[in-house]
Amino acid sequence: MTAARGMSSYDPVNPTREGFSRSPATLRYGRHMSADWSILVIGYALGFYMAWNIGANDVANAMASPVGAKAITMRQALVIAGLLNFLGAAFIGSHVAETIRKGIVSPELMSDPRLALIGALSALLAAALWVSFATYKSLPVSTTHSIVGAMVGYGIVAGGFWAVNWAKMGSVVASWIVSPLFAIVISYLMFKLIVRLVLSQPGSGVRALTLSPLFVGFSVFVMILSFLWKTPLGKTLTISPFLAVSLSLLMAYMVGTICRRIFQHMKLHKEEDGAEGVFRYIQVGTACYVALAQGANDVANAIGPLAVIYFFVKTGAFQDKVPIPIFLLIFGGIGIAAGIAMAGSRVMLTMGEKITQLTNTRGFSVDF
Repeated sequence: MTAARGMSSYDPVNPTREGFSRSPATLRYGRHMSADWSILVIGYALGFYMAWNIGANDVANAMASPVGAKAITMRQALVIAGLLNFLGAAFIGSHVAETIRKGIVSPELMSDPRLALIGALSALLAAALWVSFATYKSLPVSTTHSIVGAMVGYGIVAGGFWAVNWAKMGSVVASWIVSPLFAIVISYLMFKLIVRLVLSQPGSGVRALTLSPLFVGFSVFVMILSFLWKTPLGKTLTISPFLAVSLSLLMAYMVGTICRRIFQHMKLHKEEDGAEGVFRYIQVGTACYVALAQGANDVANAIGPLAVIYFFVKTGAFQDKVPIPIFLLIFGGIGIAAGIAMAGSRVMLTMGEKITQLTNTRGFSVDF
């Protein structure tokens, strides 16, 4: 049928054709889709910005001590960390994002999907701005704790003071105290062990070579356990604690034995200051693992909220946990690598040179 002269009706094929007009429902649907895609574009921008900040600030966790100890140069550290962070984020990173980070905000606030999306964007922007400011000032900060703090601010605005899980926040705040204290004790004991068994003994280079399987084994044991229990890929393997410990011990023995033969072939113990030469390579190895695990664990801080937004725009549904497509993990890995390359040196210099004077043996104790 043809529309009567002087009257207008909706043409689903060409709604803008002369003589026809959009229906109110179609206009609302168009505005709805436009708003959703606008939110997604903003989410991509903020997700990349947060990933950039994670790379710029957190790279110091892995590479500050080897740079400070002159085990590797700043340029080498940036290249190694950028590559390993990208690989960790893209191929080991979490494939599931939690809507509410760490359970800080009451689930009741998630009943309105759009409020939850705005909250995710707000928390992402707030955390990214703070980490960016800290990086500019060369201050090492926790990107995870920044996201937690941003979620607290969102929860208070959206649901009031009691919308925040303060018991959970208490455990987070406790970690700010407990974690440094444990690190102080472990680093102190490790360096005292090195001094007693290696540095205070005649022929410290030969002693370092002889005992290198012990120190390499310590590191590998912790690395494998950390990988199996802490990284997203390790958790998906669901290995029992007994098997995890057994595998870690086996790998520690094998890698320690192989490294000793490599060090012996390189004749590191015969060089000047041979003990430091041996520990130089052990320290770089631990730093490389930290960089790989860092990308795997921290990419979710940037890409998790983006995955929630992407899932909502694509399906119209809102869930407590959503899948993270591989291309988003790669996107986050690129952002982390870009932050490392462009601004990673700022915080690295603070931690590597302005806190304490480092040698390779001291740097290994720090990394361990």
